[in-house]
Amino acid sequence: MNLRDLRLFLHLAESRHFGRTAKAMHISPSTLSRQIQRLEEDIGQILFLRDNRTVQLTEAGQQVITFAQQTLLQYRQLRHSLGQHGPSLSGELRLFCSVTAAYSHLPPILDRFRADQPLVEIKLTTGDAADAVDKVQSNSADLGIAGHPETLPGSVSFMPIEKIPLSLIMPALPCPAQAQIRQSSPDWAQIPFILPEHGPVRKRIELWFRRHRIANPLIYATVSGHEAMVSMVALGCGIALIPDVVLENSPEPVRNRVSVFAANAMEPLELGVCVQKKRLSEPLIAAFWQTLQAP
Repeated sequence: MNLRDLRLFLHLAESRHFGRTAKAMHISPSTLSRQIQRLEEDIGQILFLRDNRTVQLTEAGQQVITFAQQTLLQYRQLRHSLGQHGPSLSGELRLFCSVTAAYSHLPPILDRFRADQPLVEIKLTTGDAADAVDKVQSNSADLGIAGHPETLPGSVSFMPIEKIPLSLIMPALPCPAQAQIRQSSPDWAQIPFILPEHGPVRKRIELWFRRHRIANPLIYATVSGHEAMVSMVALGCGIALIPDVVLENSPEPVRNRVSVFAANAMEPLELGVCVQKKRLSEPLIAAFWQTLQAP
């Protein structure tokens, strides 16, 4: 067993796809398969159940996730500790954020950080911003960019970046959803909504339902990721509550197919960076946190 095998295992455990993991880790699918088999032989357990279409973790595989994360974390901490007396830090820093945040907020932060720490390798993973806190808590990411949750876990520190307005958007092209909204007295219970699966924006739209006394809203779909919600509105599937920054950074062909009909519909979303409190003393994370605090 070696550290690279553990990294390959963790990536495959998240992607559940040999082709995607092989491409991301710059190896062939056959090499990936052999290295996973070698890891299974070392442990003496089958870690994945796989056929032509699916890859599933076994119970043993679930247990190895924790072992692999802790082993790699301890290795990084050791490297940081041994290298912290040098002129510059080195090592890998894993960041998680939405696709939108990768365009809108991360670049200036990374510009400042890399100017101070040019030897640090940044590993960026994108996904649903609502998952950022969970990714940080599970050690799948060192830091995450997220909207401030309704209840922040006590083990997590949150550094605010910006307050993001929220707006209700509808299809710009004629469709049943648009026609219903344009009525003088819309029947909100009959208008289809696109909702996020979870997270602070989901809490905001549920509060909006209560304020408008919509007991049984018509839910067309629940979607992972605000970017996908904009696309579904553009297709005429319904309306949605969206952070303005997501709409502003959507591709023009999508952005042109939606329109805002209620700006500042709810209290702004507080966007920030989250990290486990117990890890703030680690040199790389402490340096990144200092960058966030700099004017």
